[in-house]
Amino acid sequence: MKMHDNQLTVSPETVRTLVDQQFPEWRSLPVKSIAAPGTVNAIFRIGDQFTARFPLESADVDATRRWLKSEAEAARELVGRTRFPTPEPVALGEPGAGYPLPWSVQTWLPGTVAADEDPAESVPFARDLADLIGDLRAIDTRGRTFAGTGRGGELRSHDAWMETCFTHSEQLLDVPRLRRIWATLRDLPRGAAEDVMAHGDLIPGNLLVSDGRLAGILDVGGFGAACPSLDLVSAWHLLEAGPRQALRDHLGCDDLEWERGKAWTFIQAMGLVWYYVESNPAMSRLGRRSLERILADTSAV
Repeated sequence: MKMHDNQLTVSPETVRTLVDQQFPEWRSLPVKSIAAPGTVNAIFRIGDQFTARFPLESADVDATRRWLKSEAEAARELVGRTRFPTPEPVALGEPGAGYPLPWSVQTWLPGTVAADEDPAESVPFARDLADLIGDLRAIDTRGRTFAGTGRGGELRSHDAWMETCFTHSEQLLDVPRLRRIWATLRDLPRGAAEDVMAHGDLIPGNLLVSDGRLAGILDVGGFGAACPSLDLVSAWHLLEAGPRQALRDHLGCDDLEWERGKAWTFIQAMGLVWYYVESNPAMSRLGRRSLERILADTSAV
């Protein structure tokens, strides 16, 4: 089942043709589709070293090319800036063989995504995650601030989206209680905190795990300036109460920052549950699990 109304189909045969035509030096390398819970790209492995990423939603060609170039720039800026490996951009492919958009190639990172090797009870993983967030925050913004319509700016700007989520979730969730929680979260002030550099989407499918420790970070193209609490979504998407507290203690989060991190998680999780309930059950379950953690941590409302 397709996840999006405008979703594109990308087959291994198409990828094979595109690779052979545009990167003939890789003709001898096998092409393999990678089953992943992601919702933005179809992922294929090229040999042992490369990953090809194909945008799944139909879009303007030039706008897609600009976005892929900006993702590559973000990835280059991040390489080597934390102690955790990140993919490096390799090449940009062009439309062809029936696929209508540009596509990208980056280095392959070994490991198991946290969606498959659950680190929820691992305090060492939580401390690794805190180190990552701290390292990202320490990178110079060079004067950049949040720019965009997604998560990372003002909480109240998401009111319309939240209303959509509540409407679509009537048969799935305890919407009256969730509305009351949002009424509190949306009013959290920004405070004096300035934007910092953030990954922007620290969900289980974007983190690699090995022996209960953080082993790598994926999908780094959204690396940019945002609200300092944005990457705290990882605390709720990935960790149970004990490790989550360890992450908070390691970072030294105050109450406001912590609650705003909960708010960003709430926004994302509410969308995941209903939007992917049939087309991507794993993502829908992620949203439910994160909301359950928030509900367990929230005083009765």
